[in-house]
Amino acid sequence: MKHVLSVIGTGYLGATHAACMSSLGFTVIGVDTDEVKIGQLSRGELPFYEPGLDELLRTEVASGRLTFTTDFSAVADADVHFVCVGTPQKKGSLAADLTYVEGAVSAIAPYLKPGSLVVGKSTVPVGTASRLREQLLKTSPQADLAWNPEFLREGFAVEDTLRPNRLVVGVTSDRAEEILKEVYEPVLALGTPWIRADLPTSELVKVAANSFLATKISFINAMAEVCEAAGGDVTVLAQAIGYDPRIGNKFLQAGIGFGGGCLPKDIRAFMARAEELGAKQALEFLREIDAINLRARQRVIDLVRAELKEDLTGLKIAIWGAAFKPESDDVRDSPALDIAAQLATAGAIVTVHDPKAMENAKKRFPTLTFSATAKECVAGADLVLHLTEWREYRDIDPKEIKSLVKSPIIIDGRNALNRDLWTASGWKFHALGRAN
Repeated sequence: MKHVLSVIGTGYLGATHAACMSSLGFTVIGVDTDEVKIGQLSRGELPFYEPGLDELLRTEVASGRLTFTTDFSAVADADVHFVCVGTPQKKGSLAADLTYVEGAVSAIAPYLKPGSLVVGKSTVPVGTASRLREQLLKTSPQADLAWNPEFLREGFAVEDTLRPNRLVVGVTSDRAEEILKEVYEPVLALGTPWIRADLPTSELVKVAANSFLATKISFINAMAEVCEAAGGDVTVLAQAIGYDPRIGNKFLQAGIGFGGGCLPKDIRAFMARAEELGAKQALEFLREIDAINLRARQRVIDLVRAELKEDLTGLKIAIWGAAFKPESDDVRDSPALDIAAQLATAGAIVTVHDPKAMENAKKRFPTLTFSATAKECVAGADLVLHLTEWREYRDIDPKEIKSLVKSPIIIDGRNALNRDLWTASGWKFHALGRAN
C-alpha cells in the first residue's frame, strides 16, 4: 500500500511536487493558508506559468488523488509530509527568512500520527534541519524529520521532479531513508542516483550548487567586460573554453545576468550563514559574484546612453522580455524588469512585452507601459532591448519590423539573436562582450 503524502505550501515548488507525486499514484493533500490559491488549484487551475504542469494538475485533480485545502488537520491522514514553503530574503539583511518553514512545521506537528516523516524541501541555511528536528521531537516524539532539497529549473519543473538528475536525502536513521526510497521508488527505477547525507550536508548541497552556477554565469559576464575592453568576442571565447571537459559549455552565455527567486537570495543567505558560522572568508568571493551580476544590468543602461544620449528623457525604448528567464512568468529579481525600471526612472518612455510574464510585471511595476505584442512594443522606438531570450523574439524577422521603429538599433542583452541576420537587415546591433 502506497504512502499518503501531504505537501505544505502550494507555490511553485509545492504545486509542482504535489501534482507530480500524484501522477506517480500517491494520494496527495496540498495545504496552504492562501484561500485564493487553494481555490484555483482545487479547480485544476495553475496560479503561475510552467510548461506541462497545467495539464498534469488538471488530470491529477480530476483523478481524485490530488486535493487541496487550507485546513491543516487534513494532514492527519498522511504518512509523509513535504514542506515546500518559501524562504525569502529578510528585509534589510542577506539572511533567509525562515518564518514560513518554522510555521509550517509547527502547524502540522499536532496532527502527525506515529511513524510520520516530515521532509523539508525548502532551501534553508545549514543547521536549520537539525534545529527543526530537535523542536519537532519535543512536541511530536512519534515523528521524525529529514531533508530532501529540490533542484527544479523553472521551465523544466515537471521533468526535474519526475526524472531528476539526482536525489539527495538528509536523514538521521535507516528508517527515514527507507521511507523516502519507498516514496521515490518509481523515480529510482529510472536509474536516478541516490545520495544519502547527514542533515547539514543535504542543506549545503542546494546552496553550493546554486553558488557554483552563479559563479559560472558571473565568470562569463566578467569575461564579456574584458572582451569589450579588448575588442574580443565573448561568444567565441565561451565556445572555445566550453570544449574543455573540465569546464563544459552550459551556462557560458554572457548577458545581463541571473535573477529569479532562487540564485540571488540563496547566495546572499549562504554568505550570511557562513559569517554566522565563523567561515565568512570562505565565501567572500560570492560578494564579487553578486556584484558582477548586478553590474551587467548597469552595463546595458550605459550602452543605451552611449548609443542614444546621456539624458534619456522622452526617448522611447522598447523592451522584449520581463521574466527573469524564458518559459517562466517569474519576475522576481528579474534583470530585464530592473533595467526597464531604471530606464523609466531616467526619463525614458519604456514599453515592455513578454509572452507570459505581463501580468506579474504589471503588478511589480504598474507605472511601466506594456504592449500586447512584440511588434506593437517596438512601434516608434528609438532603441530596442532584447532582455529575455524567448524563442518568439529569436524568430522575429528584423526586416519586417524595421519599418515600425524610429531608429533600427537593437541591444541583445542575452547574446541569443543572430547578429549577422540583424545587421544584414539594416539594424545597428550591439551585444554584451562582442566588438561591433
